[in-house]
Formats: sequence, C-alpha cells, structure tokens
Amino acid sequence: MFLLGPALLEVSARRLLNRLHTTHGAGARTAAAEFPSVSAALDQHAAAVRDILDMGIEGASAVPATVLLAGYVRGLLDHAGPADPFVSAAPEDAHGWLNADWLQLRLAGVCLHDADRQG
Repeated sequence: MFLLGPALLEVSARRLLNRLHTTHGAGARTAAAEFPSVSAALDQHAAAVRDILDMGIEGASAVPATVLLAGYVRGLLDHAGPADPFVSAAPEDAHGWLNADWLQLRLAGVCLHDADRQG
C-alpha cells in the first residue's frame, strides 16, 4: 500500500529546498566562482551541514535526506525569528556575499550540500 504522508513530506521538503536554491544557492555559487573567500566559507558550511546530518541525528538513515535537510532549514529559520529570510536574507549580488552573515552562508551551505548529494 502506498502511504501518502511520507510522499507529501518529501514533496514539501523538495519545494522548500528548491526555493532555497533559488534564493540563496544560485547567488552563492556565482559569488563563490568569483571570490575564493566565499567559496571557502560555503565549503565549510556545507561540510558542517553534512557532518550534522551524518553524525548528529539519531536514526537519520531511516529518513530521506531531502526531509532531513528541509527539517534542518526549518529549524534554522525558526531560530532566526519571524522575518522571512527568503525575502531579505540573501545578498542581492556576488559582492554582497563577501559580507554575508552566518545564516546566509549556512543556508547557502545547505544548497551546496544538497547539490553535491544529488550528484
């Protein structure tokens, strides 16, 4: 029997990650190609995300990676507060990523980890 709940959860998770790729991932990748310091920061954040998901969540192997990543993003955004980070958090251009804050870089690191995971 097909369970609709898990399928909907994965669709919702993929939708969140796709939005994050649009708001943070694409711009961060452009900036990383231009600025080695942004590339290094993104690599560190992506590695931290990978380590958190691989070692920091008991039973993570039973949950789809997309759902884990989306849950991690939701936790970050909940902790950040009521502002909509998808509207205001991502720097507008490559130079803006030089002054990106921790949350902006972590969200972009999630995108980098997600892209690397997908191959």
